[in-house]
This record gives sequence, structure tokens and C-alpha cells, in this order.
Amino acid sequence: MKTRQKTREITITALLSAILAVMGMFKLPSFIPGCEFQLSAPFAVCIAACFGFKRYIKIGILASLINLLLGTHSLVNVTIAMIFRLTAGGVLSIFGVNPVTVAVSGPLGTAAGRLVLGGVSGVNPMVLTAAAVPGMVFTAVGAAMMYPAVKRLSRTQTTDIIN
Repeated sequence: MKTRQKTREITITALLSAILAVMGMFKLPSFIPGCEFQLSAPFAVCIAACFGFKRYIKIGILASLINLLLGTHSLVNVTIAMIFRLTAGGVLSIFGVNPVTVAVSGPLGTAAGRLVLGGVSGVNPMVLTAAAVPGMVFTAVGAAMMYPAVKRLSRTQTTDIIN
């Protein structure tokens, strides 16, 4: 790999990690207490769809490390986020990237994360998943709407950003 291409890849990975970390710090409120959801979920699905599973996991690990170092996430938060990433990215990797998988991978990742959270916290996972339904809908709609734009951006030349 040429040095310029490697530099571009590292820079884009770092940029996407930082954006994902910042988006993961914010939660959108819901009318129902406990049903808030992270802005980062639909963006994460788009990263997985546009950049592939391997790169998405690297970006997610870096974002989680940033959040841990800043103190905005705990080990439990990071564990749940990684379950989300493995599930959502796995769905896209196994079934391919198409409008249906882009829409359902995030909610499936959220459901998997809530199952693990239920096991860790001793709370019924069905209750946790039910509380996450508004966020799951937001993630499905948001990812489906964001995907075309992120796909276009990922295909354009990023030389101007790097230089």
C-alpha cells in the first residue's frame, strides 16, 4: 500500500472514530423515561455498510477507547456498544448491504445489546428491549435516510480533507 493511501486510511479511520465517539456521548430524549437513544447508532450502521466490517470494528474500538478515556462511558457501556457493533456489522457482512439490512441491522444490534444488558444487570431483557423500541425505530429510519449520503461521501475523493 502506498504511503499516501495508508495515511488517508488512518486519517479517515481516526476522523470517523472521533465523530462516532462524540455522537455516542449524546442521547436524544424520549417522551417515555428510560427510552432515550444514542445518535451514534444510525451513523454506526452507515459506517459498517460503507466501510466494511473490519474497518467498522476498528473505528468502534477507537471510539469506545475515546469514550472510556474521557469518562463518558463505563465498561458496561462499551460492552453493550461492542455487542451492538458485532451484531449490526455481522448482519451487514453476512446478508450484504441493501436497504433492508441497513434498516434492520441497527435494531437487531440494539436488541442483542439489551439481551446482554439484561444478563449483566439482572433486569428482564424483554423490558429493556421494549423500552428501546423508539430508539430502534429511530435507528432504522435514520440509517436508511443517512446511508445514501454517507455512501456518496465514502466514495468521493477525500484528498481535500487530508491535504
